[in-house]
Amino acid sequence: MMDEITYWVNGEFLPASQAMMPVNNRGYRLGDGVFDTERTFNGRIFRLDEHLRRLERSLRFTRIDPGMSLDELGRLAEETTARNRHLLERYGDFWVTQTISREAADKAFVSIIVEPLPFERYAPYYSKGIPVVVPTARSSAQIGMDPKLKATSRLNMVLADLEGKQIDPESLSLLLDEQGNLAEVLYGNLFVVRDGRIRTPTSRAILEGVTRMTTIELIEKEGLPFAEAELQPYDLYTSDEAFVTTTSYCVLPVASLNGQPIGVATPGPLTQQLTRAWCDRVGLDIVAQMQTYAGKGTPIPLSVAT
Repeated sequence: MMDEITYWVNGEFLPASQAMMPVNNRGYRLGDGVFDTERTFNGRIFRLDEHLRRLERSLRFTRIDPGMSLDELGRLAEETTARNRHLLERYGDFWVTQTISREAADKAFVSIIVEPLPFERYAPYYSKGIPVVVPTARSSAQIGMDPKLKATSRLNMVLADLEGKQIDPESLSLLLDEQGNLAEVLYGNLFVVRDGRIRTPTSRAILEGVTRMTTIELIEKEGLPFAEAELQPYDLYTSDEAFVTTTSYCVLPVASLNGQPIGVATPGPLTQQLTRAWCDRVGLDIVAQMQTYAGKGTPIPLSVAT
């Protein structure tokens, strides 16, 4: 169907409604797989090479052979996106996700899917900030699965999200590591600002986000003081402002931590400065796009529906 999103699944392009995975797939049964997700701006995938290099590191760490080169995987991601470009007017922009799970006999099941971005979920928070809560679920850190691995097994994050939503339905959960340090928010990274200096948790117990990397590049380009550091909840509670970053929304201000307001204004001045820098970097007003397509009732993908 012309109005249906197209996926690439294990060697063929298919309408999303016809895409299937065997029920004995190890990725489905055991979470034995890895993935990476980019977003498009004006229909073009942003920093695909950096995402593919991170995916390659995940593949090496898990000893999964995708059966194709990164160049081939990148070409297929571009082609899958191109086959959905006629739907841009309806959806605005897309997530593009490559998922690779281990199969029997050392084979891999590979898919590339395109999804509408969750504009409706995040649009309100550019102006009012998103509330953050700390659930009891912790980052996997070093006592479990290394958080630098982008694996399909994300149950700890699902449970953290469920707990956070019980506390505040609008909230974004912030995970601590095993030592009680700030680690990462669900599917994203945290930055805090105090006395004009921006800090973010070190890479020891987080996924090293490509959006985080881009934001650090923008901070340095803007000439703003910056450091990576071991941070505790105290540092967020007492910050002048804070923001979170991830693929879908790029940068969002934080309104509160466990109900306690952060700073005196939301969004704070440095958050606003970096949001403008993001818009310049991608050649698109990301806030206006988010608000426009949220007003059209864009669907929220299942992967973030909670």
